[in-house]
Amino acid sequence: VLKLFKLLHRTRQEVFKNDTKALEAARQKINEEFRNNQDETSEEKINELLKIASDVEVILRTSVIQAVHTDSDKI
Repeated sequence: VLKLFKLLHRTRQEVFKNDTKALEAARQKINEEFRNNQDETSEEKINELLKIASDVEVILRTSVIQAVHTDSDKI
């Protein structure tokens, strides 16, 4: 669980590099989701939550695009 938590935060830092609002929002969401489920004891539910977190990490890494304006009409 801790390994996946750290991986999500590392991915967040790479994907949203130089975007302080997105970095903070992602940090809060990751922490909130893990905090909300920290008392879960069902092994089946824990495995399901870990699968969801792993899927989120893959989506962040492969599907999120950060664009930067380089000129008034260029990104």
